[in-house]
Amino acid sequence: MPDVRLASPQGKWILLTTVLGSSMAMLDSTVVNVALPRIGHDLDADLAALQWTVNAYMVTLAGLILLGGSLGDRYGRRKIFALGVVWFAAASLLCGLAPSPAVLIAARALQGIGGALLTPGSLALIQASFDPDDRSRAVGLWSGFGGIGAAVGPFLGGWLVAGPGWRWVFLLNVPLALLCVPVALRHVPESADQRAHGRFDVLGAALGALALALLTYALIEARGGSAAVAVTAVAGLAAAVAFVRVERHRPDPMLPPDIFASRQFTAVNLVTLCVYAAFGGFFFLTALQLQVVAGYSPLAAGTALLPTTALMLLFSSRSGALADRTGPRLPLTVGPLLCAAAMLLMLRVGKDADYLTDVLPALLVMGAGMVTLVAPLTATVLASVDATRAGLASGINNAAARAAGLVAVAALPLLAGMGPEAYRSPAAFDAAFDRAMPMCAGVLVLGSAVAFALVRRPGPGCRRPECRTHGSVTAPPLEAGAGGSRGA
Repeated sequence: MPDVRLASPQGKWILLTTVLGSSMAMLDSTVVNVALPRIGHDLDADLAALQWTVNAYMVTLAGLILLGGSLGDRYGRRKIFALGVVWFAAASLLCGLAPSPAVLIAARALQGIGGALLTPGSLALIQASFDPDDRSRAVGLWSGFGGIGAAVGPFLGGWLVAGPGWRWVFLLNVPLALLCVPVALRHVPESADQRAHGRFDVLGAALGALALALLTYALIEARGGSAAVAVTAVAGLAAAVAFVRVERHRPDPMLPPDIFASRQFTAVNLVTLCVYAAFGGFFFLTALQLQVVAGYSPLAAGTALLPTTALMLLFSSRSGALADRTGPRLPLTVGPLLCAAAMLLMLRVGKDADYLTDVLPALLVMGAGMVTLVAPLTATVLASVDATRAGLASGINNAAARAAGLVAVAALPLLAGMGPEAYRSPAAFDAAFDRAMPMCAGVLVLGSAVAFALVRRPGPGCRRPECRTHGSVTAPPLEAGAGGSRGA
């Protein structure tokens, strides 16, 4: 039985190391977008390389995050968490020293593997270590500090890019890991799930990541129109079909198909795909728009994005409480519409855009929309399945959001007509940005329509989220046990 008290010195050390570990991955997911123009300039990278700088990380993270939680349950949560932190830091060092776009992209893919090991493990350590009477408060502190990290991420990234340079966006992870790992090994008790077995759905995880990688490649390179792109697209679809077949026939799959028998669960994941595809495209392009077209410095661009995550940090818990009273259908319908309105407001952001009159109104509306929908979305995911599968449901929903974001980053520049050198031309990028924002808004309207048509109030006695404070814009929060105890 876990028995560590939060007020004890050991409890404080456990909270510190889990916050440090999760913050490494959360910061990395928000600060890199701000660094993209400088990365492109210094490494002479085209737009496709910048897309891969974001997506290489997301491919491996989204494809392996469920497997990462299972490994922690079987072999020890502290062990896998520490391994993930070391792996993430080593890959970050490689990113910071990368001499070329190809090396940077490969290192980002390695970073995603580390993220898949440490991200589910940080919350699992809290669940497994603390006395039940202190667990909810510990989770609240963990999610609150993580939300603060997400909120300051763009600002910190802008400061690093404008000051020491973009490489320090990655190199910063090394000293964090040097602090995190010794604390984890000294103060965090080891834990594992005695019911977990040693068989893992490695084939399913590999096929899922391969399908994402191949389809992402086809979308990014499609503007070239070569035969290799068509072959890659077909191979990606074949890998996706193989993934579905493997998951249907394995005795303990990573992604059990029967979980989608819940109409509510399927509906809320469709909403997730829509909203996080739009969010992924929006934050990728907006960080570029503010610097390439509006002329903002990296620090100014990073600071400009603060209101969105700050609003989520301040009001996400209240939004969840309101949704408990109204039911999820209303916030999941209204929230995406507010975000769609924000993306249309971004059409006002052009050359020499004024922050107070052009940028801030859009980001405030965006933040209001995200506050409205993210907490109810997580609550609905948990309430739509049996309590014993709530952690798995949360992990699937988190992975779906990340996959949607990476597909959007791959597809949106293609659909908006951005050429390989578009980010070097303010006029060309501005025109493409004006075409992309209505597309993102349209996807959000589709998500709103799905929520209105299919989402219903859950029954009484359903499980509620423990992570009530959240500031990440890349994925909904993982809940306790996400990815856990899934062998194959």
